[in-house]
Amino acid sequence: MEYQLKAEVAPPAGTSELDALHRHGVVSLLDEQLDLLAGIEGPDGVEIEPLDHEVSAHPGGASIKWLVEAPALAFAEEAARAVLTELLERTELLSAWSVGTCEVTVSDEDLETALEDEPEDELEDDVVELVELTEDELEERRDLLLADSELVTALGTDAFGTEDGVTADQAKLVAGALAEAVVVVIDELFDDVNALDEDDTTADQHEELLVIDELPEGFADQYSAWFAKRFLIATVIVGDRLTEDEWRSPTCVAEALALHLLKGRARTELTAAGLLDEETLKRAFAAFDEHAFDDLEHEALYTDEAEGSVVDWLPAIAKS
Repeated sequence: MEYQLKAEVAPPAGTSELDALHRHGVVSLLDEQLDLLAGIEGPDGVEIEPLDHEVSAHPGGASIKWLVEAPALAFAEEAARAVLTELLERTELLSAWSVGTCEVTVSDEDLETALEDEPEDELEDDVVELVELTEDELEERRDLLLADSELVTALGTDAFGTEDGVTADQAKLVAGALAEAVVVVIDELFDDVNALDEDDTTADQHEELLVIDELPEGFADQYSAWFAKRFLIATVIVGDRLTEDEWRSPTCVAEALALHLLKGRARTELTAAGLLDEETLKRAFAAFDEHAFDDLEHEALYTDEAEGSVVDWLPAIAKS
């Protein structure tokens, strides 16, 4: 049976809060070590198979969501705790860290039951799945996003709706989610580039990609590794502009699409965590569209009538 685990790891007591750079480093280290795990030997020699994982960091440490296959819940929890403890000990920069909570949050049996109970007409692909967070977890997410909002220096809180009923703290949550989205999307684009580059394929030949699949579907046969690398450059450019003293709006279609995807990721994060209500999000992102884009012509590319070459989307620096 498959189990979704949630684990918390933390530095020694008295360690100062992790800044954005340290959090990014911790995520990279943990992600790299977890990728190397082919299997886990649980209690009494029972084999536990790791299927997928997701690592995020916050000022007080890191959270790990881990999908594993195990014969029973107890095996999954005990084996996961043991392997995480060993993983920290053998990672020099994290050797003083420790494992806090490590528990199963949901099994595939729970998911199957939930789906059976859900009315069929309510199961829509575009519905954002809400993540149930405890009060402490919610506060951690809020503090993390508020801290990350300081990275977005090119846009003030008015760009996130403070002139239209959004509070300053709510605007900062949106800015923080945008900053977090930059890191996540860039990391995922590297994975997409590798996937497309490996067999010299285009996006329409893949069942799923992490970021490229969010671009206009009608051009999927043009999304090659070459294009993905150039789109990655455009995304980095947009992310860097968010940290400048003044905002410079997208100069080409690729930059506009990159910002469009970052905006979508930020909105999904805030919706899934339940940090902001839908009305606040609408006001915040309406203001963002007005401040961040010169126009919204890039959205027309998502219609069936859109045509042309994706090469024309790219910034001049990325076309060579």
